[in-house]
Amino acid sequence: VFGKDVTLLLMLNNLSSDRKTVKVDMSASTILYTRRPVTEILKATTSVDLGSKQGKHIRLKIPYSYYGKYLTTDKRIQVTALCEVLHRHGLKLLVEKTIILEDANIIIKMPRRVVVNRAVTLEISYANPLPEPVSRCVLLVTLMNQQVKIHLARLAPRERSKINFEFTPRKAGPLQLQVDFSCDKFSHVKGFVTIAVAPA
Repeated sequence: VFGKDVTLLLMLNNLSSDRKTVKVDMSASTILYTRRPVTEILKATTSVDLGSKQGKHIRLKIPYSYYGKYLTTDKRIQVTALCEVLHRHGLKLLVEKTIILEDANIIIKMPRRVVVNRAVTLEISYANPLPEPVSRCVLLVTLMNQQVKIHLARLAPRERSKINFEFTPRKAGPLQLQVDFSCDKFSHVKGFVTIAVAPA
């Protein structure tokens, strides 16, 4: 989840009966959805001795403080591990993993029954998933081809807050409500719900 440390495990297995030493060069970079690298955020090298038929794992931790300010709106991190078996004529294996960090979710609560031409009050809940405060918080609500921009108070680290939003549907049938939350540290956390409006 965006705002939390990322922990990965690299599993190494020696399928032969010979003892092996594997050198592992690991790196992590923030990337765009096109896989183009933006910023390298972590680089580490380690060696692992593997006995006959033995397996071991390497834990890689990427703290939020490493990636937070370098992440793009795509919220993607590319991790690579180049594994080289030493004294084996340079036998190498490249392992890649793309991580897409999930946003803190928007929660929309509404009454069980929504009727045309009657005022409806929805509860919209939003959150700061980061270990630091955020400011310049804005909620953009899109409904019935109209947008309402709501300026919100700053949020403390890991704080969740909510507002009530009132509207009156003008016709029966399905109605989609979209919510977009942005602040100074991240943008475009989205949520939506389809509302079934009953006839009067």
